Amino acid sequence: MKTDNRVLFLYLFAILKFAFPFFLQNSIYEPHRDEFLYLSEGHHMALGFMEVPPLLSVFAWFTNLFGDSMFWLKFWPSFFGALTYILMRKIILSLGGRTFALFLAFLSLIFGAYLRVHFLFQPNFLEIFFWTLIAYHIIRYVQTGKNKWLLFAGVSVGLGMLSKYSVAFFVVSILIGLSLTKQRKIFRNRYLYYSLLIAFILFLPNLIWQYTRHFPVVFHMKELERTQLQYLSPVRFLIDQLIMNFPCVFIWLAGLWFVSFSHRSRPYRFLGWVYVVVIGLLLIGSGKNYYALGVYPVLFAFGAYRLEQLTAERFAVARYLFVIIPLSLSYWLIPIALPIFKPDKLAAFYKERHVEKLGVLKWEDQKNHPLPQDFSDMLGWEEMAKKMGAAYATLDSNEKKHTVLFCDNYGIAGAVNFYGKKYGLPEAYSDNASFLYWMPDHMHIDNLLLLTDDELEMQHPFIKDFVSAVVTDSITNPYARERGDLIIILKGANESFNQMFKQKIEKKKVTVRELE
Repeated sequence: MKTDNRVLFLYLFAILKFAFPFFLQNSIYEPHRDEFLYLSEGHHMALGFMEVPPLLSVFAWFTNLFGDSMFWLKFWPSFFGALTYILMRKIILSLGGRTFALFLAFLSLIFGAYLRVHFLFQPNFLEIFFWTLIAYHIIRYVQTGKNKWLLFAGVSVGLGMLSKYSVAFFVVSILIGLSLTKQRKIFRNRYLYYSLLIAFILFLPNLIWQYTRHFPVVFHMKELERTQLQYLSPVRFLIDQLIMNFPCVFIWLAGLWFVSFSHRSRPYRFLGWVYVVVIGLLLIGSGKNYYALGVYPVLFAFGAYRLEQLTAERFAVARYLFVIIPLSLSYWLIPIALPIFKPDKLAAFYKERHVEKLGVLKWEDQKNHPLPQDFSDMLGWEEMAKKMGAAYATLDSNEKKHTVLFCDNYGIAGAVNFYGKKYGLPEAYSDNASFLYWMPDHMHIDNLLLLTDDELEMQHPFIKDFVSAVVTDSITNPYARERGDLIIILKGANESFNQMFKQKIEKKKVTVRELE
């Protein structure tokens, strides 16, 4: 097929990649818990945050500027998903691939874990894009020997580090991979070090921000390890590498085999080592299964090219199988990747097909639930904001002036602020995640409108420090992760409570610094 026709198919596939999720997710679902946090960071622009570097907050700022609509919230991950596909296309065409390879690469991004990643406003979509971009630039350097590609790689690394720190794992893996193959000659090229210098300069502002704040990312990682990572199984991690991209697993396995063992791919042998090192580092560091998703687009590109070559003259019938297999499995797996049905129908779908055996219904508490945790994290948010608004409306004008809205976690606080204007609410505060840094230094509390995920909140001693404490409502959505959260109006705080609250916030900020 002519090159211009391949370009036409490329952009058609890219547009479909962008638009596909918008037609799938059921409108009953709201933003994800983490999306509320990252949107909030767009209202507090800085050179860094406790959880992530600053680049994602730039897109959050634009989303807030454009009106906080679901379209703009989902625009960025979908857009960068399309860009990731375009990079895969460039790799395929640089190898001499044609339309069928482009189509296989397209299938790999719409059937599997990428369907969800490229629809959630989280740093993972940027991470995957920059991992692929860095690899593309190194591949182009290997192909052409032109130093400009090393400089481009340096820019990619710098911007990647501003999107997610895990880019450092990928860079280390590439350097190790290069050192273990004939491409080690790159270490004699001064442009490699220019490239690393460019990356360092771009990343430096965030590094300074981390240093001046005693590296809050270290505290965040320790908290993550304490609450989540310690429960991860290395065996489960490896199994999940197959499950995440199961409909197209044969494509990336073909790519891994091709770059690792084929004599025709000797210049790219380092990519096989990159995969091994990435998986090894994540196993050592008890990484989550999706932390490795950034390494697969390149393997999908090489695998799509190799399968196209293998079936160009012989085994042409296999091409039908390469398409039929992902399409047939999509009926089972798309409802796992995206919430395409309402919660009750989706839960029934999972139960009927025993989806729990895949492990996708297991939450951080290591128990199976009716829906995947990500999907339950998209429910109940407007309900809580509406009920908070109803509780706030019961206060008279004087009480409202002296009432602080406080939420137990960043998801609740972010959701209340996201929907707050609609229900007449002032800004909500929290001491969780980056919200801790946004707490005013001096805050005297007379009344407290509390939204808590602690069902035993009314039994805590501090309740006696208020003249009155009344539970006004709770979150009732049966599929929401925040089901059972309580809304409590506390009036007439005494000085003892204010001292305790002040010390609690100060102690938590000190703890963050000490654990770093």
